[in-house]
Amino acid sequence: QVHLVESGGGLVQPGGSLRLSCVASGNTLPILGSYWYRQAPGKERELVAGMSGAGRTSYADSVKGRFAISRDSGKRTVYLQMNSLKAEDTAVYSCKMTLDHEVYYEDYWGQGTQVTVSS
Repeated sequence: QVHLVESGGGLVQPGGSLRLSCVASGNTLPILGSYWYRQAPGKERELVAGMSGAGRTSYADSVKGRFAISRDSGKRTVYLQMNSLKAEDTAVYSCKMTLDHEVYYEDYWGQGTQVTVSS
């Protein structure tokens, strides 16, 4: 059974940094893509960053130059390094992984971790 667990959220002052982690456990299926989403109160969920199986990355314009997605394939973990945090980055951050079941692909989600940027 596939299970994603995020960690690393918390309260940070504007200008500070946090690193989120997302570990995929309970399986050894190839990871086709890894993504971080966020949802702020009253707003729609938005894609923040993504990484393909080949390692290519993409970012929302609002976080380019401040956030970086990376992974450790051996640990089946994807990270989101967040620097120069702003109040508008406050949201619940969730990771998603697309796993290859050979005959089909399936998305799996973590439970989310709260990031609050406030002085």
